[in-house]
Amino acid sequence: QVQLVESGGGLVQTGGSLRLSCVASGRTFSSSAMGWFRQAPGKEREFVTAINWSGDSTYYTESVKGRFTISRDNAKNTAYLQMNSLKPEDTAVYYCAARNSKVVLTTTEAYAYWGQGTQVTVSS
Repeated sequence: QVQLVESGGGLVQTGGSLRLSCVASGRTFSSSAMGWFRQAPGKEREFVTAINWSGDSTYYTESVKGRFTISRDNAKNTAYLQMNSLKPEDTAVYYCAARNSKVVLTTTEAYAYWGQGTQVTVSS
């Protein structure tokens, strides 16, 4: 089992920044690919970004490329999502997720463990 706890969400103006954190406990964090997903009201949960077990391979959905950065610190069992140049369309609940694999995939079905989510609201 893996427990994931996100933090760092909040209310920010357009163009602002937030840094989300995801602390993992339970299973060996360093052997898990990690992902961030988001879900806006009335929409399906969508992939945002993911990182492999070692941190040297990352993937981003097109709409956040150049603005968001995923990273991880295996010594602290923590994954991060740095979000810059935020837009109102980034408003959503953001979820951290972990795989039972070192390899990155981008579908929700590939992730076995999920955090409770943290709200990000970007005002215009």
